[in-house]
Amino acid sequence: MGLLHLIILAIVQGITEFLPISSSAHLILAPQVLGDADQGPLIDVMAHLGTLFAVLVYFRADVVNVVTGKLALLKGQITPGGKLALLIAVATPPVLIAGGGLYISGMADALRSPLVIAWATLILAVPLWLADHFGKQTVTTETLSWRGAILIGLAQMFALVPGSSRSGVTMTAARALGMTRSEAARFSMLIAVPVIAAFGLLAVIELARGADSAHSLTDGLIVAILSFFAALASIAVLMRVVDRLGFLPFVIYRLGLAALLFWWAL
Repeated sequence: MGLLHLIILAIVQGITEFLPISSSAHLILAPQVLGDADQGPLIDVMAHLGTLFAVLVYFRADVVNVVTGKLALLKGQITPGGKLALLIAVATPPVLIAGGGLYISGMADALRSPLVIAWATLILAVPLWLADHFGKQTVTTETLSWRGAILIGLAQMFALVPGSSRSGVTMTAARALGMTRSEAARFSMLIAVPVIAAFGLLAVIELARGADSAHSLTDGLIVAILSFFAALASIAVLMRVVDRLGFLPFVIYRLGLAALLFWWAL
């Protein structure tokens, strides 16, 4: 895989990671369109790792609140930042457990199929539209219940199927629970932090010990750094779009992408 391919993958990942259109789908399809070999899940995770730092930078005020909130929890005090930390904590285990099982079983590669991506992209576009169209806009991250956070965390497990979109399924669940559009996007990105960090650490270790013979740790770092800058710009655009237009543009995009994928696969 050449440098140009790595650059393209990084930009694609950065732009699509936090949009509800499935970054994994685009990362899997990119090498097929370019006529190159699939880069594999480890490079994909390194691309996700770059976007993690974009979230930390964009939502730095929330990150600081979470850190100080955790310290307050140790003193027996529950602050808004502490509650946010707990909400993120209860939303995280389901996808880590399911994702770990998927990785150990070796089934992650089996799901990297254009047809699987096409069906996931199509099927999960409908709930996103329904939740956004009919969902109330009364709940914020600060007023989200523990039950709501757990349900969003359970929904996050669907993201393990390429094409479903981690952002898409979590934003769908959040909107169905009545969260405002901007808050649904915000909470979706915040709960991505521990998930991406966990799988990103695993990818770094695997690449460093040569588990992926096709790529080096340097390749992974190039992808991660470039993904960071692309994701930072993408997050800013997303927050403006959902406030003004809602999620309909992304639903339409998913339907068009699914049609293209079916044509490509068949």
